[in-house]
Amino acid sequence: MMSRDDKVIEQAYALARERYAAIGVDVDRALERLATIAISLHCWQGDDVGGFENSGQEIGGGLAVTGNYPGKARTPDELRSDLDHALALIPGVHRLNLHASYAETAGKRVERTDLEPVHFERWIDWAKQKRMGIDFNPTYFAHPKAADGYTLAHRDASIREFWIEHGVICRRIGAAIGKALGSPCVTNVWIPDGSKDTPIDRKGPRERLAAALDAIFAEPIDPKYNLDAVECKLFGLGSESYVVGSHEFYLGYAITRKKVLCLDAGHFHPTEVISDKLSAVLEWVDEILLHVSRGVRWDSDHVVTLTDELYAIAQEIVRGDYLKRVHIGLDFFDASVNRVAAWVIGARSTLKATAAALLEPIETYRRVEAEGDYTARLALLEEQKTLPLGAVWDYHCLKSGVPVAAAWLDHARRYEREVLSKRR
Repeated sequence: MMSRDDKVIEQAYALARERYAAIGVDVDRALERLATIAISLHCWQGDDVGGFENSGQEIGGGLAVTGNYPGKARTPDELRSDLDHALALIPGVHRLNLHASYAETAGKRVERTDLEPVHFERWIDWAKQKRMGIDFNPTYFAHPKAADGYTLAHRDASIREFWIEHGVICRRIGAAIGKALGSPCVTNVWIPDGSKDTPIDRKGPRERLAAALDAIFAEPIDPKYNLDAVECKLFGLGSESYVVGSHEFYLGYAITRKKVLCLDAGHFHPTEVISDKLSAVLEWVDEILLHVSRGVRWDSDHVVTLTDELYAIAQEIVRGDYLKRVHIGLDFFDASVNRVAAWVIGARSTLKATAAALLEPIETYRRVEAEGDYTARLALLEEQKTLPLGAVWDYHCLKSGVPVAAAWLDHARRYEREVLSKRR
């Protein structure tokens, strides 16, 4: 039996559908498309990028997590429980983004060059039960061989070889994950290599990095199982003056080696936006891995919220018909708030922005722009902002079986009281 609140949501949706239909938008079709979009939730938000190696090594690599909100996941089972709860509050079927340092090794110390698919079997089984895919990442930080800030670009050939082998093994693990789950695993390479102060030799590290990447990617792997991605960054803590894997470096590498290019919304200068980069880059690469984050001044990893740039990113993906060429994932870590809620806020915000983009009368916008009627373009875009997106989003949540509006927060608070608060 439908509750009174549900009836109100249905009625509001019916009116919203009429409003959008008046400008030529099929709302039902937009929601069908929205339901197919999978967001890859990053495991490291749940435990502050800790992982389960028990190595005692500091995170390093220019990464820092602030805050000490209670309830951090301490075990793989706790992390999976937290993800279960977050996923139950997000409409749609999504994915998990997993780092190599989250291997389950039965308490044994397993070197990163010795990892195997068996160390991720419980993650695979969990994902199978939820009918979701998994993406993967080699872990090039929080390790003694990364303590000086260099890995694949290291001067020491033995250290480079160690990290090359780690990358080779992680691609094989990614392929095993993709095969087991029937969905290609995007295995993304990000390294912290760089210099705090101005280096003399910028060329050498980049030559070493290119050669190391070529060695990692030498083994052919069916893209049906594994997709290789490379991720750039402007700077990090300890690499303020020079990052080996810059945007220009990886853009060239991705184009020439036919790899997926990862663009992180927080990895550029504060005045740069990646929404403008999407159509430029997708002219030259087949696919992009998009890490949705929110940069605030120098910090690139705030919880994603519904900002103008998030709207712009979603609009570019939809307007350019790139949905099948862009893999969307979250990437932030905040220990100052409820970690489960952070996942929910980030994912729901990303989906809301995508819903807004799918509800645009794109053909009308294209027509007035082609006619040179920039007055109409500006006016129509402004009118779009006050159309009833919220009514459509609430209906989507209702039909997806997840809490509507802020009601999800009550569920998150209950889980915090009953589960998270008991962790010490």
